[in-house]
Amino acid sequence: MRNLSAIVAIGTLSFVATTGAQQQAARDQNRWESNMQKFEQQEKASPTPKGAIVFWGASSIVRWNLPDYFPGMTVVNRGFGGSEMADAARYAPRIVVPLKPSIVVLYPGENDIARGVTAETVGAGFDQFLKSIHDPLPQTRIIAIGLKPTPVRWQFVEEGRKANRLIKSSCEKQVGCTYVNVEPEMLGKDGKPRPELYVSDGEHMTPEGYKIWTRLVTPLLK
Repeated sequence: MRNLSAIVAIGTLSFVATTGAQQQAARDQNRWESNMQKFEQQEKASPTPKGAIVFWGASSIVRWNLPDYFPGMTVVNRGFGGSEMADAARYAPRIVVPLKPSIVVLYPGENDIARGVTAETVGAGFDQFLKSIHDPLPQTRIIAIGLKPTPVRWQFVEEGRKANRLIKSSCEKQVGCTYVNVEPEMLGKDGKPRPELYVSDGEHMTPEGYKIWTRLVTPLLK
């Protein structure tokens, strides 16, 4: 009877753990629903012209004042702060693909790496993102901005670099995909992030940081 009780207890614990994991997965998938609905409402209120340039990704996209930095271009900001590569891939068919953009500029952010997600998982998420765009829109070009080095997350820099190598490799194998390496211009002579490029949180960028990104990206949009 004691052994049977132990088996039941183990089974119960396993069920609880599985249920907890499923609940967490459901929460992860639903936490951006309000953002996605907001994007859809924006699109209904002011439809995006076909062939626009869509910027997609995490908070560094959200904070990028696109009309100021890309005057004369039809640019659309669809960033949602705190998102990860898996989120960019999951919601692209729903939010990005219907816009039929000529170019998608992706910056997934470093949130995955800071949370302990492996570079390999980030790379696999990027491959899924590529597929989610290029399967329905093979002519749409993709510009992938590599993960930036940040003072507050400097301890994760090597894993971020590994993720960047995987993203770059996937881009080189995919027609219509260009990888942009922002790291060299964001590091000082000491090999550390340049303080003037970051606001006080050590994560997000100042206008000087965005000037670098804009200079690197602009030639690829023409």
